[in-house]
Amino acid sequence: MENAEPLSDTLTVYGTQVKSRLLLGTALYPSPQIMLDAIKASGTEILTVSLRRESSAEKSGQAFWELIKDTVARVLPNTAGCRSVKEAVNTAYMARELFDTAWVKLEVIGEDDTLQPDVFALVEAARVLCSDGFQVFPYTTDDLGVADQLLNAGCEVLMPLGAPIGSGRGLNNPFALRTLRAHYPDVPLIIDAGIGKPSHACEALEMGYDAILLNTAVAKAGDPVSMAAAFAMAIEAGRLAQQASPILARDMAAPSTPVIGTPFWSE
Repeated sequence: MENAEPLSDTLTVYGTQVKSRLLLGTALYPSPQIMLDAIKASGTEILTVSLRRESSAEKSGQAFWELIKDTVARVLPNTAGCRSVKEAVNTAYMARELFDTAWVKLEVIGEDDTLQPDVFALVEAARVLCSDGFQVFPYTTDDLGVADQLLNAGCEVLMPLGAPIGSGRGLNNPFALRTLRAHYPDVPLIIDAGIGKPSHACEALEMGYDAILLNTAVAKAGDPVSMAAAFAMAIEAGRLAQQASPILARDMAAPSTPVIGTPFWSE
């Protein structure tokens, strides 16, 4: 297809529609200007911001917040680094006051080496926050039981990890992720963490996932701005491919040219 236009369909989360299916983090960039240029190149409409990052030393947090406001993207505050229900809930309340939004990306880390979520604390914190009007985006695993608990707690979107945070490994367990997608066909599912290359993002969208949330793969790339643009194009390609219904994989070859009617020569 030549000069393919971006898909016109939108992603709806908690009643908000966005055209871009790339959610972008705001940490680790070499400079504020490179961050702003990468945000623009990505076309993202949702930025994740850690409360701890925004409120860091002296007035640097306020300056950072002014930069983010200039992007016109919607802010998704993040409880990054929290390791208990109390810590995550308190951080969410502070974020709601500071950023004036009911949205919160809920992280409750349970293990230091893999940074996987503590799913028991995650469900409890989600229940507390949803009951008080928060619109929770939970960083979770690909476990169906945990997914059920989060949805029952009031979450309307799920964000399973592809691989450990910052690992760049892509989709570690495609079977489980496909199962999750098939089990919840009407729930917005966003791959969060572990994406390292645009091809990983394309694979997730081809699989039927609704969006990608990433940070390290862009911020730590040799050229963050070009990488942000590459991810934007890969996500569009993956979404378009998914809508076009890819062929199923098979074990044996299948000729693209029919053998019926092929002339056979004999001596």
